[in-house]
Amino acid sequence: MMMQQDDEETSLLQRPERPTAKTPLPWDQFWILLFLEMPDPVSSYTLAPFVPQLIRDIGVTHGDESQVGHYVGILQSSYYAAHTLTIFHWSQLSDHIGRKPVILTALSAISISMFSFGLSKTFFALVVSRVVCGAFDASNSVIKSMLMDITDVTNMPLAFNYIPIPWMIATTIGPLIGGSLSRPADRFPDIFGRSELLKTYPYLLPCSISAFFTSIAWLVTHVRLKESVSTRTPLLELIKGAFFGQSYLKSRQPSSNVIVDPGEANAGEVQSKPLPLRALLTPRVLSVTASYATTGMLQLSLSSVLPIFYATPIELGGLSFDPPRIGTLLAAQGAAHGVFQLLFYARLHDRFGAGAIHMTGVSSGIPTVILFPVINALARVYGIGMMVWLCVAVQLALTTSLIMCYPCITLFIRAAAPNRASVGATNGIAQVAVAVARIIGPASAASVFSYSMEAGHDAWLIYYFLITIAFLAVGTSLLLPRDPSVWEDSQ
Repeated sequence: MMMQQDDEETSLLQRPERPTAKTPLPWDQFWILLFLEMPDPVSSYTLAPFVPQLIRDIGVTHGDESQVGHYVGILQSSYYAAHTLTIFHWSQLSDHIGRKPVILTALSAISISMFSFGLSKTFFALVVSRVVCGAFDASNSVIKSMLMDITDVTNMPLAFNYIPIPWMIATTIGPLIGGSLSRPADRFPDIFGRSELLKTYPYLLPCSISAFFTSIAWLVTHVRLKESVSTRTPLLELIKGAFFGQSYLKSRQPSSNVIVDPGEANAGEVQSKPLPLRALLTPRVLSVTASYATTGMLQLSLSSVLPIFYATPIELGGLSFDPPRIGTLLAAQGAAHGVFQLLFYARLHDRFGAGAIHMTGVSSGIPTVILFPVINALARVYGIGMMVWLCVAVQLALTTSLIMCYPCITLFIRAAAPNRASVGATNGIAQVAVAVARIIGPASAASVFSYSMEAGHDAWLIYYFLITIAFLAVGTSLLLPRDPSVWEDSQ
């Protein structure tokens, strides 16, 4: 009995032994995945600085400043609403036809929707452009699945050490593009003052630059990216199976020009088949999905409120910042996120494990929320001075810890997948849940922010709402083990 107790204590206090030799990263493909991490955040962060002003310009609020946040939230959530309805199907489809065709489709959707957004003059047209993008943009999910395909347990944390580089670049240049190049005819009359096109569509220039960048990513993917799914099913067979009930799994064909994980792939795994949805809903998958959803809701709610808080007049609870200043702050935030994760994530992971990093990250959401009313109170009393800027810097620094939750969750998703052939579908389930959370989070947070600013309402209502989400994220993080290797070793 004593021996059994000692064994249990040893297993709890020590990490399971992992292979000492690390598989080298496949840089010939890994650099392309790093590059493909950029188009999605570049497009979304390009829009962030000027969307509140755009809502004012199109007149949908009829001059009611308190309604700006409400419409910004609807616009943001429209993307995730469409994303929720399609992301699992795109992810599951990538297990069958391959990752590359789905990524190419997603990049095309981003580019087209950004051009459409820049040409939109009504709120309905803005929503349609974001819905189109959300319905076809599965790039983030499928790129993560592809990263899981080409790495193993020994080199995946190292791979995530480099993920901040494209993210940092994207979240830095995106706000700068949107904040600096919106309304170019007014801001740079000597250069763009004679352009009737840019006077008619004052936000077309930043949207076009983002769309052009995404088109370059499409060309790189088409020419250089290799498929990572070892066996694929012809799309025609999938369609026949859907309409006529034919079994399409028997038609899975080996792919020539495919990457196979050298550290883990064996004959049995390569020939394994994607599992149906019901077989994927294991307790582990549900646990990591719940944690991913609440973390995403917290992070997106804070990201939604932050630019609205900056743009809102001080007397109504914000800081009265203009779009260029908002863009600069968001760019600095993106740069800080990338540098910190690049320098410290792998070391922290090796020292403390993914579970501890994730718990710390979601817990940081609590002081982040508390700083909102503190910053506004200081601005009311002292104006935009040293104390306000210091608190803004501390708040943005705290969000760095929250961003580091995402690579941790990806490690847990990979460990929770029932087999390697179902990694895409497992990731798709998690992406559906987080997309639902991202619908609820931004729209609710922005609407509650607007509601709390109205006369006669509790100004602290938005902060109660955000604190509740933060505690919910902390609670679901307790469902995860101390490290993904605990799940992998028990399979």
